[in-house]
Amino acid sequence: MNRRRHETKQGIHPTTLIAICLAIAFATIGGVSQAWLKNRHIQVKREIDRIERIAGQHQLEIRTTQMRMDQLLNRFAIREQLAELGSDLTPIPLGITEEIPIHPPAGTDAQIAAVP
Repeated sequence: MNRRRHETKQGIHPTTLIAICLAIAFATIGGVSQAWLKNRHIQVKREIDRIERIAGQHQLEIRTTQMRMDQLLNRFAIREQLAELGSDLTPIPLGITEEIPIHPPAGTDAQIAAVP
């Protein structure tokens, strides 16, 4: 019983002190890296939102351009514009037009080359 009373207090062992310092360093590094990663995550999310907004604007512009092209290429609108401008263009009757094949029949190259 008297034995405890006579023991000297040794303090903190050096390995314990090193272990505590390492634990504090790891916790600090973990906290800093978590904050950095969270900040990077937020930046990437904002960038994705910005790009999605830009893509939406471009899709709207594409639809608007297609609508305007359809209006400009409308045959009835073209006829009205030509009539307003006083153009002398007239519609082509259906029987006059002929279809030309994309690939000429074989042997026509020699015939074309022989024609002076």
